Amino acid sequence: MTIRNGLYHIRIEMLDGVQGGNQGVMLRDGAMRGGDSFFFAYGSYTSADGKWKGELTNEEHSHSFDERPVWGRKVVTMGFSGTYADETACGEGIALAGKQSIRFKGNLRLLVPD
Repeated sequence: MTIRNGLYHIRIEMLDGVQGGNQGVMLRDGAMRGGDSFFFAYGSYTSADGKWKGELTNEEHSHSFDERPVWGRKVVTMGFSGTYADETACGEGIALAGKQSIRFKGNLRLLVPD
């Protein structure tokens, strides 16, 4: 069983006292896509036997007016790993924003399966 394709709600929480987070992503056949009013994200993942891992890049498409100062005007790359079940997934990883490394955790909930 691999992670299900579909539109997921993702809630990202930064760790180590860093303020910020993000929401919203689409998973389909090993590709991740998402975005909001200021940022877009794209990446890839693999999944099997209840475990998954991947990488994601986040970029600003419209000036965010310091909405998320950690991400603003930077190309942020992330690596993560975690577990998944039928309609949920979770994971932890590290984001590299400029020269700053930021630990994060995320929880995903399937909204609309493909």
